[in-house]
Amino acid sequence: MKILVPVKRVLDYNVKVRVKSDQSGVDLANVKMSMNPFDEIAVEEATRLKEKGVATEIVAVSIGPAQAKDTIITALTIGADRGILIQTDQDVEPLAVAKLLKAVAEAEKPDLIIMGKQAIDGDNNATGQMLSTLLDWPQATFASKVVIENGEAQVTREVDGGLQTLGVKLPAVITTDLRLNEPRYASLPNIMKAKKKPLETKTVADYGVDVTPRLKVLKVTEPPKRSAGKKVADAAELVANLKSAGVL
Repeated sequence: MKILVPVKRVLDYNVKVRVKSDQSGVDLANVKMSMNPFDEIAVEEATRLKEKGVATEIVAVSIGPAQAKDTIITALTIGADRGILIQTDQDVEPLAVAKLLKAVAEAEKPDLIIMGKQAIDGDNNATGQMLSTLLDWPQATFASKVVIENGEAQVTREVDGGLQTLGVKLPAVITTDLRLNEPRYASLPNIMKAKKKPLETKTVADYGVDVTPRLKVLKVTEPPKRSAGKKVADAAELVANLKSAGVL
C-alpha cells in the first residue's frame, strides 16, 4: 500500500510571531522554520503503518520555496521513502494546495493520503476536506487512532462528548489530530539515510494547476493585550464582578 503524506513548512511553534510593520503579514525573516506539527504526526503514523507491514511506500510532498526541501528531508528522516517538492515562491492558498495534491495523487495513485488536520500558520483546517472532495474519496478527519484492515481504514476521532469510530474504504483521506501519536526523534543513522533518498523537484506548471490567489489580505494585526487578572475572595464577589462587567 502506498501512502502520500503532504508536509508543510511553517514558522516553528516555539518562535514568537511578529507582525510586519506594514501589517501585510507575519515577519518570516531570519526565524526558524519547521514542519507543521500535525504533518509530523501524519508522517509518524505512515511510518508506523509501514513498520507493521501495512504500507510498502511512503511519499512525502511539499509545496513551497526551495527551503521546503528541508521539510521533506525531515519527513525522509522519520521514515518516508522519497519526496516531491512542488517549488514555488508564491503563497499558495488552501484550494490551490488541494488541487496540486489532487494532481500528485492522480500521478502517484496512493491508497491513502494522511495529512495534518491544519497548518499552525493559517489554521484554516480546510485542505484535507477539499482534497477528498476533489478526489471524490471518503475522508475521516481529526484521527486519534487509525487501523487499516481488509481495504478499509477504521478511524477513531474525537467529537463533542466522546469518541467516534468511522470506517472508510480506501483510497481515502485522513487528517491527523494531536493524540494520534508522538513523533520520534531523528536518529543519526536515519539522518544519514535520508540524504540518499530520492527527492524530486517539480513546478506548479508541471501539474497545470492555476494557483492565482482568490483571497486578499486586508491587514494582519496582533491580538489585543490581555489586561491583568483580578483575585476575588469568594464566588459571591466573582458573580458581583461579572455582573458589574455586564457579562452576567
